[in-house]
Amino acid sequence: MHWLAAVERLRRERRAGVLVTLVSVRGHSPREAGAKMVVSVDDAWDSIGGGNLEATAVARARTMVAEGVLVPEQLSLSLNDKARAEHGQQCCGGEVVILLEPLAVAPSVAIFGMGHVGLELARILARHDLELHLVDSRADHVSPRRLAPLDDAVARVHAHHAPVPELVLGQVPHGTHVLVMTHDHAEDAALCDSALRCSHLASIGLIGSSAKWSRFRKRLAAEGHSAETLSRITTPIGLPELTGKDPATIAVSVAADLVRVFEAERSSARVDDRQQVTT
Repeated sequence: MHWLAAVERLRRERRAGVLVTLVSVRGHSPREAGAKMVVSVDDAWDSIGGGNLEATAVARARTMVAEGVLVPEQLSLSLNDKARAEHGQQCCGGEVVILLEPLAVAPSVAIFGMGHVGLELARILARHDLELHLVDSRADHVSPRRLAPLDDAVARVHAHHAPVPELVLGQVPHGTHVLVMTHDHAEDAALCDSALRCSHLASIGLIGSSAKWSRFRKRLAAEGHSAETLSRITTPIGLPELTGKDPATIAVSVAADLVRVFEAERSSARVDDRQQVTT
């Protein structure tokens, strides 16, 4: 598989990896500068030249994945009979520099309700490396024309016209952060009920007032959800110190809080990976 297809595959399957590039060559080397390969924890695609050169890069790449390293690294290797060779000798006579770039799993966010706040929030989140799912029961609210401001998005944007939005909850990736902000409180309540029954979601946020949540809490409790289960829902959402009620301010508040969550998740993942490596 070509390295570019491998990058797409890892992204699609939400698996971490490392893009390995032969950035410079002095003298002789099995491959020319610019050769690339992709390495995951249990697979590798394409080649930078085989032998000790490639095996050393693969070993370091897999360590980076295991340790949750997010910062690119460089390796310099000499290809001669006097150079250190853990994976066999290569006597091409050259010197190479390898760049290892982590391919982290992008966070996933699903916005249910593409009204004024939802669209403003999508515009902000689209500037980040995310899997961004935009869901609405109204077809015109997820039409190409309405979502045109996201045409240059960094995020991978998935638009869902769903007359029964709860069904999309089963389609989003494991670890997705769900934000419920539809135009219909009955739809919001149904989404909260379904989301609480999903074990694969990272968080559930509900837009609205304390009065709205009080009504929802009673309704959801009547549906059989315990107090512990109901605590999975965060409401209100966003940064409490930002109190403006216009859509743009709410969107900034919610996005800022999410970015903070993403950073905490990355830090936690790095710690977990280090602990697994040392045990």
